[in-house]
Amino acid sequence: MALRSLDNALPATIERPKKVPKIVAPAVKISSPADVPRGCSVMNDENAAPPPKAVEQSSEYIASEDLKALPDPETKIASLLEELESRDWLKVCEGLNDVRRLALHHYSYLLPILGNVMLVIVKAMKSPRSALCKTSIMACTDIFHSFGNILLSTSEESAFDQLLLQLLLKASQDKRFVCEEAEKSLEKMAVSVPPLPLLKKLQSYVNHSNLRVRAKAAVAISKCVSKMGIEVMKDFGLAALLQVSAELLNDRLPEAREAARSIITSIHSGFAQQNELKVGDESSDAESWQNFCSSNLPPISAQSVAKIVSQ
Repeated sequence: MALRSLDNALPATIERPKKVPKIVAPAVKISSPADVPRGCSVMNDENAAPPPKAVEQSSEYIASEDLKALPDPETKIASLLEELESRDWLKVCEGLNDVRRLALHHYSYLLPILGNVMLVIVKAMKSPRSALCKTSIMACTDIFHSFGNILLSTSEESAFDQLLLQLLLKASQDKRFVCEEAEKSLEKMAVSVPPLPLLKKLQSYVNHSNLRVRAKAAVAISKCVSKMGIEVMKDFGLAALLQVSAELLNDRLPEAREAARSIITSIHSGFAQQNELKVGDESSDAESWQNFCSSNLPPISAQSVAKIVSQ
């Protein structure tokens, strides 16, 4: 038997690897997230003070009665359009409040550029920023208050058409505080703008594809008709008014149907004045009203309209 070599009896000594000293980078004080190197994350330090919150920008809503006169309206009017065209929405809000001050306290300064201002207001009303939208609607209200009697008799009529559409759309929105402000503006419009030309503008929205727009237009028509005398109704046409109200009476929204009933009541009052019906003669009143409805409406619509005043 061969003897085993002594050289292979014991395993060779294994040399251990030498330890490499660790190099620790000095701590970097991070004062803000912008100082953090790319690809690294910041550990939460419970002893560190929380970072300051970003200041939210906001606009103040000022009631019309709280708007004071400008100390130098001539200087303000020179830079007004530039301010309204600013990309800073807060500056635009300030400019809109200046428009309101000019409309309420410095009528003659705003009049020469009123058309351009109204177009800027329309642009602001289309803004997705609710604060800017509401401020522009408030500007509409003050313009109606001061210029309502001339808006449809001057070159500003085209701008008014765009303004009216936006107000009806905003009054139909789900944002409550914008919707309510637009409704207030439409009410101010109905009592400030001459009823006959306004009624002709509103009539085109009775057939609008948007149900809510139709309803808001119906409410505006009812408020407009309620302040019309018999002569103004005759100028527009009692039969035409009756046909508009009959169409709205079948609308899908209760708001439009209620407005239609109000319009019919106003028409009946004007019809009674026109025909000089005897006070207390209910049978003659009902018969004349029935004949009037039957001669201007289809049978089913005439029956529905005639019943409104008898309820």
